Amino acid sequence: MKAPALEVADVMRNYGGQYLQVHGGHMPVIHRKAIGDITACRTPAMGGAMYYCQDCDRWQYSYHSCGNRNCNKCGNERAQDWLGKTGSLLLAVDHFMVTFTLPGDLRRIARSHQRLFYGLLMSCAAASLQTLGWDSRFIGGQLAMMGVLHTWGRDLSYHPHVHMIVAGGGLWKDEGLWLASRPDFLVPVKALSVIFAAKFRDGLKKQAPELFGEVDPSLWRDSWVVHSQPVGKGQAALKYLAQYVFRPAISNKRLVSMDGDTITFRWQHSQTRRWNTTALDPMEFIRRYLQHVLPRGFVKVRYYGLYGHRHRERLSLLRQNLTQPAGDSSSPSAGPSEQVETTPSQPLALNHATCRCCGQPMFVVATIPRGGSWPKAPPGYKAASRQYQIQQTANAL
Repeated sequence: MKAPALEVADVMRNYGGQYLQVHGGHMPVIHRKAIGDITACRTPAMGGAMYYCQDCDRWQYSYHSCGNRNCNKCGNERAQDWLGKTGSLLLAVDHFMVTFTLPGDLRRIARSHQRLFYGLLMSCAAASLQTLGWDSRFIGGQLAMMGVLHTWGRDLSYHPHVHMIVAGGGLWKDEGLWLASRPDFLVPVKALSVIFAAKFRDGLKKQAPELFGEVDPSLWRDSWVVHSQPVGKGQAALKYLAQYVFRPAISNKRLVSMDGDTITFRWQHSQTRRWNTTALDPMEFIRRYLQHVLPRGFVKVRYYGLYGHRHRERLSLLRQNLTQPAGDSSSPSAGPSEQVETTPSQPLALNHATCRCCGQPMFVVATIPRGGSWPKAPPGYKAASRQYQIQQTANAL
C-alpha cells in the first residue's frame, strides 16, 4: 500500500508542541493559532457531519476544514472565486505586472514590525506608480492598480515584495479620456525605483521615527529592486497571483520527507528553473513557515486608483467605453510552474453526500460542532435519516 503523502500538518503534529514549548512564551497569538488550526484541519477535532446510506446500510464521517488562511489545505476554492470576481473587474486593455521588493537590509526590522512595513510597502508602491502615471511623458492620467503582498522566497526565505497589476494606460482627469500606454512599456523602472525608495523613507520617518533611526542612511541612496513586465490582458497574471492570495508559503506536494532530524522539501530556482532540495531542522522549518503568517486582519490584496472601491462607478463607465477584445493567454515570463490547486476549502458537512460504495445520496444523521464528541455508532441513526428526509421533503413543499 502506498504511504500517505506528507503534509505540513504532519510536521505541526510531530513538532508543533516542541516548538511551542521553546518559543510559545513570546510568540504572537496568531502564530499559535496557525499551529493549532493546521494540526486540527480536517480531523475530528474540527467537527463535521455523519452521513448514512440507506442502500448500503453504512455511514461515513466528513470533517470540517479549519478555514485558516495560513493552512495550505484551505483557501483554494476561494482563490477560484476571487479569480472570477477580479477578472471581471479588469479593464479590457493590456496590463503590466510591476514588482517592488523590500531591500535585504530592511527585512530584519520589517520582520518585527510587519504591519507597519507591509502597509508602507504596498501604499508606497502604488503612490510611486501614480506619480509617474501623472507624467504626460509616460501616461498622463490616473492609473488602475491592484496590489498583492507576497512575503516568501521559494526556499521559504523571508523576501517581502508586492506585485502590482497595472492597466496599460490612465484616465485623463480633465476630459475623462483613456490614454493608452505602449504595449511593451509602462513607466521607467529606474526612476520608479528612486521614487519608491524616497516615498518609503519619508513614510517610515513619519510613522516610526525611532525605527527610521535604526536604518543605515546609505540604504536610501542605493538602487531598490523594481521590475516591470507586460502580461497581456492580465488574466494569466491574476492566476499567478491567486497562488499567493489564498495559499501559504509551501504546498504539500513540495514536501519530500520528514525524519527525526530534518524536513526536506523541493523548490524551483526562479532564474535557472532548476529544482533544488533543502533540508531543515524541524524547528527551523516551522520558524520559516510561521514568519509568513500575516498580522491578524491584515489585508494582503488592495486596490488603488481606478481599481479602488471609490472609483468603481467611474470604472464601470470606462469599461463600457472600451472595446472588449477576446481573452488573452499571455503569461508572465517568470511565472510559476505550479498551477492553482482546486482542493475544496469549505466545510464538507453538506445536506447530502455521495456514497463511496454505491454512488447514491447519503443523508446527515448527526452534526458535530468543533471540539464535540464523535459517536462511533449513534443510536437510532436509521430512524434519524428517515426523519431527516421527511423534514427535507416538508421544507421543499
